[in-house]
Amino acid sequence: MAPPSERPSDPGSERARVLGDARAAAGGAGEAGGVVWKLSEPGRQLDANVVRLGPGARVAPHVESDLDVLVLVLGGSGELAGGDAPEPLAEGSLAWLPHGARRSLTAGGAGLTYLTVHRRRPGMTIGHRPPG
Repeated sequence: MAPPSERPSDPGSERARVLGDARAAAGGAGEAGGVVWKLSEPGRQLDANVVRLGPGARVAPHVESDLDVLVLVLGGSGELAGGDAPEPLAEGSLAWLPHGARRSLTAGGAGLTYLTVHRRRPGMTIGHRPPG
């Protein structure tokens, strides 16, 4: 997605605005994978990414212990595993991945492009070692 043409200079000037075109980000569903867009607005409470998996590529089975994740398929097809049986994913599929649930994604023959949205993880901080 294209970045916005203007960004506010301070958090007090935040405003609702269009960030880009999700269809454009999904346009290369069969190409090599990776994050092709991410929400990077300062002061945000959410994280969002557009991820592209190449044909047959996979997000390995894992458990996200802290965050629920919403997935919207923008292009291509694939499969979501994590329940009793794998579920098909196609353009427009909307999936909820609750925290604590085991899940994996596998792209189909044309690849898979999807948007993820979840609560923002707190930044890393430097703490003090407990005495002892």
